[in-house]
Amino acid sequence: MWGGRFAEGPAAVMREINASIPFDKRLWRQDIAASKSHVAMLGAQGIVSSDDAKAISEGLDRVAAEYEADGVPENLDLEDIHMHVESRLTELIGPVAGRLHTARSRNDQVATDFRLWVRDAIDAMDAGLAALQWALVKRAGEHADAVMPGFTHLQSAQPVTLGHHLMAYYEMAKRDRSRFADARGRLNESPLGSAALAGTGFALDREATAAALGFDRPTANSLDSVSDRDFALDYLYAASVTAMHLSRLAEEIVIWASQPYGFVTLPDDYSTGSSIMPQKRNPDAAELVRGHAARISGCLVALLGVMKGLPLAYAKDTQDDKPPVFETHDLLGLSIAAMTGMVETLTFRTDRMRALAESGFATATDLADWLVREGDVPFREAHHIVGAAVKAAEAKGCGLDGLSLGELQAIDSRIGEGVYDVLTVDASVASRSSYGGTAPDQVRARVEEARKALDEE
Repeated sequence: MWGGRFAEGPAAVMREINASIPFDKRLWRQDIAASKSHVAMLGAQGIVSSDDAKAISEGLDRVAAEYEADGVPENLDLEDIHMHVESRLTELIGPVAGRLHTARSRNDQVATDFRLWVRDAIDAMDAGLAALQWALVKRAGEHADAVMPGFTHLQSAQPVTLGHHLMAYYEMAKRDRSRFADARGRLNESPLGSAALAGTGFALDREATAAALGFDRPTANSLDSVSDRDFALDYLYAASVTAMHLSRLAEEIVIWASQPYGFVTLPDDYSTGSSIMPQKRNPDAAELVRGHAARISGCLVALLGVMKGLPLAYAKDTQDDKPPVFETHDLLGLSIAAMTGMVETLTFRTDRMRALAESGFATATDLADWLVREGDVPFREAHHIVGAAVKAAEAKGCGLDGLSLGELQAIDSRIGEGVYDVLTVDASVASRSSYGGTAPDQVRARVEEARKALDEE
């Protein structure tokens, strides 16, 4: 490729550092698709003859069939997937293959291929997240009235329902999908035809190639077109937030599966044993999802670091844009699949959840709210009264509902018999009936809304 300018080939180390085929071979489908749209446009514009365009297009189909059947060979001398395709095309159809690169550069070629690949990756992540949402909605519907402790600071706070808890992760996945959709919308412009950095003097029809590849429009500035990797950063950011959400759920599963909690029993399919302790059932799938989140956020930081110091237009540093994206795609796809499988197959021990919800004075806020509603007590004063009631219950070794009316009235005379209607965990969750609250009726309504939204997709 460099023979006209260089008398000698690259040093061995240069050959090694310069070649990207070990990882960018993933782009072969996108490279062939973009090449076919480019040569079709060249033929339509009369830049190459219709016979040559047809021969090149058919040759590209043959290369694609070989790669589909046997994989992409790796020749470091050919550097990247673009030269591998062109070299094999030349072997198949002869010198006419050289016309394919008319009016394009590897700079706009890789920018186009990479956008196409990331677009496909976004679509795959969206499908995976939709499957996770379905799993969450199904299990939430099953447990719309199962009471469990709600936590702040990992301390028992107020009782909630398991369905409500699971639907919180549905909402996270909904936002994750919206971030991927936003990223897809921004990337969906075609750099093809920008050439090396300045555009080209050939009479290209960039709108035609953009449309053929499913882009909304061609990019508007050739310098930006070949040097922009915001679309990859957008993907990595959306993936990092998604992985963080998955990691939060994974952390809860790890905690819930521990003996002190005992909220869930892990399925065999997503657990491992111990090499020395036969009783162990380890939540390794959840722990790996948690670990993958760190690696994925690291990939975002890595590409930000690559891009931050690059002047316009293209620089070889940009070759390092693909490994973090490819690694993220693999890790996130595995994480979503693993989390979906776990949500689908976890056994929830709702009896254990209820027992812990009934301990820890989780209805203390309900008592305070009752004093506000029924006793016309300012909330701050009610808060103080309930604190004294909790102290009394701790001393007696019972819950708030275990205190007699006389004991409660000794703390504050405005407390009446009706207070016992709010001191059970069932009454507590039922009372949280504001929109988006944990009341079972609210949970069922949100589950139905979610099912309808997913069905409409």
